[in-house]
Amino acid sequence: MTIHDRFAGTALRFPDHPYLYIPAEARRQYADGPLTLTYAQAAQKVDVLAAAWSAAGYAHGYKVALALDNRADFFLHFLALNRLGVCVVPLNSEATPAELAHVLNTSGASLLVTLSEHGARMGAAVDAAGRAVALCDIGSFPNLPPAPGPCRPDAPDGTTAAAIIFTSGTTSRPKGCLLSNDYFLYVGEWYAALGGHCTLGPGAERAITPLPVFHTNALVFSHMAMIETGGCVVQLDRFHPDTWWEVVRASRATLAHYLGIMPAILISLPEDPLRDRGHGLRFGFGAGVDPAHQAPFEERFGFPLIEGWAMTETGAATCVMAAREPRHVGTRCIGRPPGHMEYRIVDEAGRDVAAGEPGEFLVRRAGADPRRYFYSGYIGDPEATEIAWAGGWFHTGDVVREGADGSLHFIERRKNIIRRSGENIAAAEVESVLLCHPAVAACAVAPVPDEARGEEVAACVVAAPGANTGPVLARDIVRHCLATLSYYKVPGYVAFVPALPVTSTQKLQRGVLEDLLRRELVAGRAVDLREMKKRN
Repeated sequence: MTIHDRFAGTALRFPDHPYLYIPAEARRQYADGPLTLTYAQAAQKVDVLAAAWSAAGYAHGYKVALALDNRADFFLHFLALNRLGVCVVPLNSEATPAELAHVLNTSGASLLVTLSEHGARMGAAVDAAGRAVALCDIGSFPNLPPAPGPCRPDAPDGTTAAAIIFTSGTTSRPKGCLLSNDYFLYVGEWYAALGGHCTLGPGAERAITPLPVFHTNALVFSHMAMIETGGCVVQLDRFHPDTWWEVVRASRATLAHYLGIMPAILISLPEDPLRDRGHGLRFGFGAGVDPAHQAPFEERFGFPLIEGWAMTETGAATCVMAAREPRHVGTRCIGRPPGHMEYRIVDEAGRDVAAGEPGEFLVRRAGADPRRYFYSGYIGDPEATEIAWAGGWFHTGDVVREGADGSLHFIERRKNIIRRSGENIAAAEVESVLLCHPAVAACAVAPVPDEARGEEVAACVVAAPGANTGPVLARDIVRHCLATLSYYKVPGYVAFVPALPVTSTQKLQRGVLEDLLRRELVAGRAVDLREMKKRN
């Protein structure tokens, strides 16, 4: 079965129920008023789109990149292409041409479909890719360039790749996770059966999410949960704190998907009892809420924030959610592991830690197939896939501890990842760009606390001999990064130091680095460049 098969079945069961609702606020830059599509209406549109794609020769085995943002067009084309067995590569339209070229080259996409306003950026990405990638403006659809070469002769099934989602690599540029139809379908089935605080009623739910469709939270979790149960996806363009509650009420949302930065912002707004409780949300589904915010947020707004753990690589195969009591609010509790998964908590030598001690979280599916419903691998990088699965366990890079009652508590990411406003940023990727600046002799990047965004990117820079350190050079370094990296990845602070903290074997001491950066910030020696980090 494919995602489209499941969607078509739901459309037969709930033809008049809304499948997709996009509020007026999310459409104001390109259309007037909100948009509602019932399952029957969406199914009809998908059929028309699939026929056009098929007429141009697109079929099982091809890969198509979509830069359509969080719009209805994305969901409809995704389903139409899935029906034909075409793998979709969702793009972040705010990424730089160099970043986009990496995604195009790694994924092997033969066509990029874009919104008109992204045409110049996507054209530059295609040029930078240095390989044959056709470019199509969505406004010219169905005038498509012909599909290149032969397709697969067999029909798509559960093992067919449905999407390639790119995640932040820790030692290199982002890796592309191959996600099958089975991966998607199982997420919907798992979510529908989760129960507890997350119980979903057939044809009754409306899931509001401001998260981007190029991440699994929106594309897979909220989307497939609604398809599985006949619910409605309430898709925003992004998170707008000032109008959030107004849109929640107007959309009649019953559940919300969040990242930790959202509760932090909402709880900082002035209290308004009518606004704060005048909504229909029954629960929030997410991760990363500040422990100090969870209980006050739930008390003020009247619904639980269900914290959990998952990765793009794991999907729902080993997803852990605190959907039932005790949730141990305010302790970063992610719930008790379900019976269909196996796990270990190990030290740096790979040995199981003592009860209650923190260690790296290793996971796999219980039963004969430990990789069932996981990602199918990193595209073009089988070696990295096998490294991640060393010893028959998927190595998450996340540190957890187990409580006395069997509940797991998230501690930190062991990987060199910075978590800014819900985006995972690999320190290695930023460092590789910094080192290309002629005035940078050595550098290291680490997170520093940020009240608004959770964490901010900070860089320690050892300047090249003769370079004049100070704000002018720091700004030039950030401009250099902005030419290659998305704005959120570039350093918000630059601290010039005589040397990096390393061991006797020249290994970077990450913990010492973070302490050093915090001291530089407190002392006012780090150059604050956060005003340069703006959306395109």
